[in-house]
Amino acid sequence: MAGLSEVVEAEIRYLEAMIARLEAGEEDPEDFRVYRLKNGIYGIRGRPEHHMIRIKLPVGRITPEGLRVLADVAEAYTENRLAHVTTRQAVQLHHVHRRDVPKVLRAVNAVGLTTREACGHSIRAITCCPYAGVSPEEPFDVTPYAERAYRYFLRHPVGQNLPRKFKVAFEGCATDHARTPIHDIGVVAAVEGGKRGFRIYVGGGLGAAPMSAELLEAFTPEEDLLPTMLAIIRLFDRYGNRKVLTQARLKFLVKKWGIAAFREAVREERRVVKLTASGADLEAWAPPEDYPPPRLPNPPRKPFSFAPGFDAWRRTNLFKQKQEGFYTVTVRLPLGDITPEGLRALAEIAETYAGEIRSAISQNFLLRFVPEEALGGLYEALLQAGLAHTDAHTLLDITRCPGADTCNLAITRSRGLAQALGEKLQALPLAQDPGVKAISVKISGCPNSCGQHPIADIGFYGSSRKVGDREVPHYVLLLGGRTREGEARFGQVVGRIPAHRVPEAVEAILQRYLGERQNGESFQAYLDRVGAASFKALLEQFQEIPPYAETPEFYQDLGAEGEAFSVQLGRGECAV
Repeated sequence: MAGLSEVVEAEIRYLEAMIARLEAGEEDPEDFRVYRLKNGIYGIRGRPEHHMIRIKLPVGRITPEGLRVLADVAEAYTENRLAHVTTRQAVQLHHVHRRDVPKVLRAVNAVGLTTREACGHSIRAITCCPYAGVSPEEPFDVTPYAERAYRYFLRHPVGQNLPRKFKVAFEGCATDHARTPIHDIGVVAAVEGGKRGFRIYVGGGLGAAPMSAELLEAFTPEEDLLPTMLAIIRLFDRYGNRKVLTQARLKFLVKKWGIAAFREAVREERRVVKLTASGADLEAWAPPEDYPPPRLPNPPRKPFSFAPGFDAWRRTNLFKQKQEGFYTVTVRLPLGDITPEGLRALAEIAETYAGEIRSAISQNFLLRFVPEEALGGLYEALLQAGLAHTDAHTLLDITRCPGADTCNLAITRSRGLAQALGEKLQALPLAQDPGVKAISVKISGCPNSCGQHPIADIGFYGSSRKVGDREVPHYVLLLGGRTREGEARFGQVVGRIPAHRVPEAVEAILQRYLGERQNGESFQAYLDRVGAASFKALLEQFQEIPPYAETPEFYQDLGAEGEAFSVQLGRGECAV
């Protein structure tokens, strides 16, 4: 385990001093709040002395040593003994006591991870397609470019006090695994005349007012990538709306100016950036070298297994790499959670069977460079560790945010719905239909889209409705969201369903699709044909709320049975 740099150690010591002053009543709580958020340390609903820590996995990469450290800190310092994998290639630890936060920061930084700028008005985690470097679709591996950008902008002065948070994603595949259209900057690999470069998109984002990114340049040469990104960020820093938080994202600036005017401004700003660059900046902008091949594993030869579930796992959890004889294997994490025991087992399995580990925005881990001849042995090792869940990236692989279990802004407990819906779908024979299995489900506990519900085939966000003098937890249901390069189509609202009736409503949607599809058409094609709005009449039957005396459970949130539901919003911290 490496020692900490002077910069990191100084930041942690400063945090320790602030905590000591805070507990002695000598520190301004607001100053502490701003500093901790810049370092990825959030507040927890109703417990000011506890925190959520968001740990960025640089461009999704993590080592077995890193997994073991995550296991150690989750076991030692979290109340629920879980690590939660996010939709932005990070891991969150919940309910860490304030006094233990510096210990967590020291441990994770020692293995190359960081919490720096995981929150606040900063350049957040720069994400990368999890299949970069192994995909047969890609013209070249975007990982070195994503990592160069990540290293360059981490602690960079331009990203410390932006008008709002700023998100970047890199993609090399024709398939939009990284969801580039919903990012402030989406970078997609391109080749022109044998030269490497990128198609750059700007102004995407989700939240309560989702917008699709627009094409900035059809081809940006690789040597101009960082200058272009820096020009975009400088313009946002200078002209972004600092007065109205709800209008502060880059997407609003692009919309206000129009893409043509914004494009010209970026080109002029890039010219200025390149004329005034220092030697260090010029060195950083040099195109990076391709990564050398990873350490290839040499596990015991066992290509097949007679253990239960092996065939189903092979059908849903394997991705054939462009490297002959190797696969990328998805380790599906139900609800996005993994225990310390699971993390340690995964680390050991990775050392034996895989060349490297990455996280995916589907809230799963991927084992890459697994030899085909070892797939049976790998499956049995995962099965023994409780990590051989099938149906990766299918209907059953539900995305969800942490919700009201911990988040100050959440209305409902999205974890509870994800669990209830997963159990319902698992028991439905129709869920095994190939067209149904391809449907995506995403859940957020509020309209802010941390669960990415606007881009799901079936999306939900938490809401509430008053019935008499009691509040009833609901979910707003959207249909038809999706992305592809250059386009995000956002789901259309078709109803608001009491939380306890959502699983029934989803079953009815799936049954209608199966009964009416033509020639095996996909769910997306079916929705395009019949229209999402046509489901409103079908869903009316699920919207009625019985009196409290008849069904008191309707007045309790999923995942909080026995507790009366009420909306308890705290002060939001995602944007501070």
